Amino acid sequence: MVRATYSVARHRRKKRLFKLAKGFWGDRKNHLRLTTDAVTTALSNNYKHRKKKKRDFRALWITRLGVAAKIHGMSYSKLINGLKKAGCLLNRKVLSEMAIADPHGFAAVVTEAKKALA
Repeated sequence: MVRATYSVARHRRKKRLFKLAKGFWGDRKNHLRLTTDAVTTALSNNYKHRKKKKRDFRALWITRLGVAAKIHGMSYSKLINGLKKAGCLLNRKVLSEMAIADPHGFAAVVTEAKKALA
């Protein structure tokens, strides 16, 4: 009987791994053991960082809003509290973009928040 090998399946698995490791530095792209470790680490970090990106952007928006609120004589927490009491439905992303692109509109929003707190 002819000896059965796994050469086609094995080659396909290795080829898939090496394709994922394209652009890696040094032996991490063309040695199987190093490539396996590098690709699994990269894929797990990819998953984690997709989740972390959402937190990072929220922190950026909050920082921007804090600075913009200070310019108008309020703290970030008072601004958000005033907006909630005023029934404003704008989220932090829209507010931070407004603070950058439309300062006059943001000033109007801040005055509404101040009225709600008073």
